[in-house]
Amino acid sequence: MTSRLVALLRGVNVGGNNLLPMKDLAAMFTAAGCKNVVTFIQSGNVVFDGNPKAGAAVCSQIEAKFGFKTTIILRTLAEMEAIVAGNPYPVPDLTHVMFLSSQPSPELVAQLDANRSVPDQFTVAGKEIYLHLPNGAGRTKLTSPYFDSKLKAVTTARNWRTVLKLLAMMAG
Repeated sequence: MTSRLVALLRGVNVGGNNLLPMKDLAAMFTAAGCKNVVTFIQSGNVVFDGNPKAGAAVCSQIEAKFGFKTTIILRTLAEMEAIVAGNPYPVPDLTHVMFLSSQPSPELVAQLDANRSVPDQFTVAGKEIYLHLPNGAGRTKLTSPYFDSKLKAVTTARNWRTVLKLLAMMAG
């Protein structure tokens, strides 16, 4: 089954670590049978037409060629549209989205500390966490390691402008 997807790679080209040229990443998706492959910025965002199973093949290629493991989180066009429509925070410049590898149980979500990083706020909605970060992403304690450990899932975050751009690329 072929569909329009976005692949969000975790921890690629961040702080000089896990270096992966986007042209190589695009070539890997193409080699995995994907069509209309386009990357966006250097942090591992790939929009493509293809089978969702391509992500696993690309992860294996990245490890073999570049020597590090990464997680690829996929979202469909319909899911990205719902994510944008569901944003509970009114200030785009202060908003980020964490994409989760799986939907956490209500019990795990209930155990999150709403006061962990005041004045920062978060809202868990399905397989996403919306973040409102008035002091910036670099100062918050609402980090991927925190949510990974509490929700038993892998997360990767994108700022709101990137989320909107990826949706436009998928829809366009």
